[in-house]
Amino acid sequence: LCATKHTVFSDGEFRVSIEETVRGKEVVIVQSTFPPSDNLMELLMLVDAAKRASAKRIVAVIPYFGFARQDRKDAPRVAIGAKLIANMLTAAGVDRVITMDLHADQIQGFFEVPVDHLYGSAIFLPYLESLKLDNLLIATPDTGGTKRANAFAKFFGVDMAICYKQRKVANQVASMRVIGDVEGKDVVLVDDICDTGGTLTKAADMMKEHGANSVRAVCTHPVLSGPAYERIEASSLTELVVTDSIPLRAGKPTDKITVLDCSELFSTVIRCLVQNESISSHFLIT
Repeated sequence: LCATKHTVFSDGEFRVSIEETVRGKEVVIVQSTFPPSDNLMELLMLVDAAKRASAKRIVAVIPYFGFARQDRKDAPRVAIGAKLIANMLTAAGVDRVITMDLHADQIQGFFEVPVDHLYGSAIFLPYLESLKLDNLLIATPDTGGTKRANAFAKFFGVDMAICYKQRKVANQVASMRVIGDVEGKDVVLVDDICDTGGTLTKAADMMKEHGANSVRAVCTHPVLSGPAYERIEASSLTELVVTDSIPLRAGKPTDKITVLDCSELFSTVIRCLVQNESISSHFLIT
């Protein structure tokens, strides 16, 4: 484990340095891009520093890949943020990227270098199995997550429900309805990101209104911005299960939140990569 130094100047600009020699070595840089601006810039500078220090290979491990929701041009005169970030990382000198539960799978194709896309299911499925839920039903809080939720449903051999939503603007759900029979079921909502919690908590409340016995949610990346913590506490959710790809905010209510460690998954994949072993067995389900 190599030490780095982060120096902040009076104008807010910062400098990063690697405190040990990396010449001719394989360098693995672990950095989630949240908060996106500072952490992304720090990651880019560390990659550049390693490249200029003659590292043999530079691998960026990005548990949470920020800007992933900007994966297409869905309005006039907007940037495709995810593609821009991919270009910046490649230009900085990264040779390989390892990440988890990208918001859109096609982001892998934005890179000119190999991308290993891991799935949070490898972490969540053993935990869900340990709960031994009698009447399990998998659900997705929006139609965009149907593929992800269907993979969970296939693993457990259970049915799936879908919440269909319409938005007025970003982070505000105008209307929602449930497709599927949830009465008497122990529902598990599956999503990749929980941001403000509006969609997730509305979906949980609707599941209870339709007769669900209990409602849990698994979300890989706990962005949890704005009123998310308060919404979760006030909602019908029994439990929100997340990974530690993003640290929880200090001083916020977390009684309903369970955090699972993702370091073992990443460390295993890094070891396989360094030793030139196959990592395909670690892609549990897609």
